[in-house]
Amino acid sequence: MENGRIRIALTGKPNAGKSSLFNHLTGLNQKIGNFPGVTVDKRMGYCQLDNNTHAEIIDLPGIYSLYPRTLDEKIVTEIFSDQKSELYPDKVVLIADATNLKNCMLLLTQLIDLRIPTVVALNMMDLAAKSGLSIDVKRLSSLLDVPVVMINARKGHGIYELKRLLAEPLSASKKSVFQIEDEIKPVIAIIRNHFTLATDYEAYHFLQQTDNLIFLTQEQRAFVKAVAKEHQFFPHKYQGAETVMRYGFIQELLNKAIVKPSHRDWKKVSHGIDRVLTHKVGGYLIFFGVLFLIFQAIFAWAQIPMDFIDSSFARLSNNLSRELPEGPFFELISQGIVPGIGGIVIFIPQIAILFACIAILEESGYMARVVFLMDKAMRKFGLNGKSVVPLMSGWACAIPAIMATRTIDNWKERLITIFVTPFMSCSARLPVFTILVALIIPDVKLFGFFNYQGLVLMGLYLLGFLAAIFSAWAMKFILKTTERSFLMMELPTYRMPRWPNVGYTIIEKTKTFVFEAGRVILAISIILWVLKSYGPLDEMNDANRVVKAESSSLQLSEAEIDNRVAAYKLEHSYAGKLGKGIEPLIRPLGFDWKIGIALVSSFAAREVFVGTIAAIYSISSAEDQPTIKQRLRSEINPETGGPRYTPAVGMSLLIFYTFAMQCMSTLAIVKRETKGWKWPLIQLAYMTGLAYLSAFIVYQVMS
Repeated sequence: MENGRIRIALTGKPNAGKSSLFNHLTGLNQKIGNFPGVTVDKRMGYCQLDNNTHAEIIDLPGIYSLYPRTLDEKIVTEIFSDQKSELYPDKVVLIADATNLKNCMLLLTQLIDLRIPTVVALNMMDLAAKSGLSIDVKRLSSLLDVPVVMINARKGHGIYELKRLLAEPLSASKKSVFQIEDEIKPVIAIIRNHFTLATDYEAYHFLQQTDNLIFLTQEQRAFVKAVAKEHQFFPHKYQGAETVMRYGFIQELLNKAIVKPSHRDWKKVSHGIDRVLTHKVGGYLIFFGVLFLIFQAIFAWAQIPMDFIDSSFARLSNNLSRELPEGPFFELISQGIVPGIGGIVIFIPQIAILFACIAILEESGYMARVVFLMDKAMRKFGLNGKSVVPLMSGWACAIPAIMATRTIDNWKERLITIFVTPFMSCSARLPVFTILVALIIPDVKLFGFFNYQGLVLMGLYLLGFLAAIFSAWAMKFILKTTERSFLMMELPTYRMPRWPNVGYTIIEKTKTFVFEAGRVILAISIILWVLKSYGPLDEMNDANRVVKAESSSLQLSEAEIDNRVAAYKLEHSYAGKLGKGIEPLIRPLGFDWKIGIALVSSFAAREVFVGTIAAIYSISSAEDQPTIKQRLRSEINPETGGPRYTPAVGMSLLIFYTFAMQCMSTLAIVKRETKGWKWPLIQLAYMTGLAYLSAFIVYQVMS
């Protein structure tokens, strides 16, 4: 602590309410980054506890104990084990689920033995009361020698009292739960003295988890292992004894602190709902019905704000073209930067709606049921039960979804999951899907309610899902996976979503899209403007002469001649030459050189396709700069004289983007997770080949 600033870590088991408490403490004053050296999300925020105390809040990944099995859990163990870490907390808030207190106490007893000042936030007391459970909070606090405060993290109850406790001086508990056995005290003393550690239990963890504590250098690890070997310290032997001792303490504690246990049937209603939502037939129908409604909402609710944004940026581009002086810099602003920003902002409504729906499913407790339900089917295709979580996450973004595979212990099953996860249509594909679906599918309704465009969008998502599971099925035989893992998770109680939490999720995810994907889109838009505005000097300087010579027999207005000159310059620019270079390869798919430019540029990020198309077709006169949709609709195929974006071309593009992995970030994260380029390159070749073949078949059949 320095100058009234303290660092507070929020910890506890998954689904205990950490994120809700974090949102109440920090509001919108939060940011997301990565923990040093790894790609695990680090959520940090800031909170004013009182007039004199400012706190930095860290929302740590969910964990049951300091013996980690996954990378997320290792991060938490490292933070609590390294007092020299910049993330080591001054105080800890352990959020405990009051309805399942026993599962929350193991981690608390370990924090007590590490002598970390801790406050227990007893959450979900409303559900505990509903279950008939009665806890003597003062007795619990006295037995633990730790402050205990009752909260409702979802509704914000008890937050003021928690802030008051955290602002005051807080000492570590004087209790000692785990008693170090006499036979290992000498080796504990050696490690503690060598590393100048504060407690015996910290030294004990150095011995137990030498390889998990990444902050230790190679020399330090070698020293610990040598000392352990010399004194015949066997980690698994003592870890089992420790766990038994801790649970004995916990049971004795609960016997004294729980005045009245919960009723056995207090979850009767929840179990009744589960019988419907997780039914082996009806559960799947309900799930796909929910997906159907989500994709309908994306089109029905987002169309009006999208059209407004599209037309607004078109008008802004027109006005800037008219008002700004002539010159490359000002053309870059009006025809490069503004369309690039428009290509970002226009998709905020769909992104917001998609993540709002996902947040509601998670807040209500239904998403956990979906994971449980789909687990039964996934195993038939060679996927681990835990693979369902990454696959579901893949609908948001493939990068965190691939990182989520770290929970899978079996490396072969984890590899299969990593390999197929990019088939799940992420939010980056959504901009491509929505613009092309709106272009080629009529905006009509089935039975006066269901939008055909929404049906097609859902079909594309399901197509990606089918590609994922059948690819996994094929890999099951190639890799000959025999060992299986199983999904083990707690199903949270059903509850009404907390709309502030949904709002935080929408803002957080939309900001991520705008500032992360948006930076790529804008950068690519600027580069493309340069490539499409410049080319070999001889050809660019001849544009006026060539066009006028070709148009001498035609009675064209000055504006029409200007458009032809602009089109000629685009075709002979560096971007045009790039597109022309790959046109023979993509022509069988129905694509021309302009689409080829968009395909190449979108390798940086899939959603760049739309911004690229917007930039490429920004060749109209300043007085009539069309919207993105109008540009696509008005594009003419010079070979047929008809529209370029026919249903065959549009569907070919949709199928290509459904299967292709055009995202450098995804390749990079696969390389990191598989520790080499072998699997990402195989993955890229497989997905690109499947995308090309599928798009070829679709175009040839439809045309």
